[in-house]
Amino acid sequence: MPSDRPLRIAFLNSERPAARDAAQRLVDRYGTCPREEADVLVVLGGDGFMLHTLHENSDRKVPVFGLHFGEVGFLMNRFSEDDLVERIRKAASFTLKPLRMRVTTLDGAVHTGLAINEVALLRQSSQAAHLVIHVNGRQRVARLIADGALVATAAGSTAYNLSAHGPILPLGTDAVVLTPISPFRPRRWRGAVLPSAATIEFEVLNPERRPVSATADYDEVRDVVKVEVEQADDAEHVLLFDPEHSLDERILAEQFL
Repeated sequence: MPSDRPLRIAFLNSERPAARDAAQRLVDRYGTCPREEADVLVVLGGDGFMLHTLHENSDRKVPVFGLHFGEVGFLMNRFSEDDLVERIRKAASFTLKPLRMRVTTLDGAVHTGLAINEVALLRQSSQAAHLVIHVNGRQRVARLIADGALVATAAGSTAYNLSAHGPILPLGTDAVVLTPISPFRPRRWRGAVLPSAATIEFEVLNPERRPVSATADYDEVRDVVKVEVEQADDAEHVLLFDPEHSLDERILAEQFL
């Protein structure tokens, strides 16, 4: 953060009335600037709006400081109108590296997307998905019969992955989580923790009869036949947190709930 001049802040808010009103009060108090000129983005909303903001600003390296006006607020700080500039200057930073999804569909088209939380494969019909899983070119699961599977980052390990009974990864762990969703076979396989540099490939068996969709956070592609997932080393996001309530402490605390 620049310390030799006033901090240039751009405020972004969700459509919740409380977030919209609070953003206007902050603008009146601290001023604002276009996001293209900002030193920091201050985001008022919930985790969903934070993810949307990060995706919308993926081409810029500007840090993001979230203020909670949503349901969970795992990626957000507590809201207060006071001492905002001082809080931002004292904030602890955390760098998120997203996952890159490369999808091939039944018609031969190729789609790509970035996921900050997870890449998930889900059955599109009443038929269970049948998936073959390769890790770094080696087959690890010959046939997973399940509702689907997902690959989550450390930051995303407390989101969909946790509800699918996957493990939580502390921040700083050089790993990703591979978790089946409602698996039927193999019955005893509950997933794996893999190096973040791993390349995971999913092959959909009988995709015409057992259609599967793939999502990178909220970006969905339907009727997939193959999905490749790897860490996007050329993309990153910087989140700012109050030192007493940092993201790594939240992830640690989630393991004792």
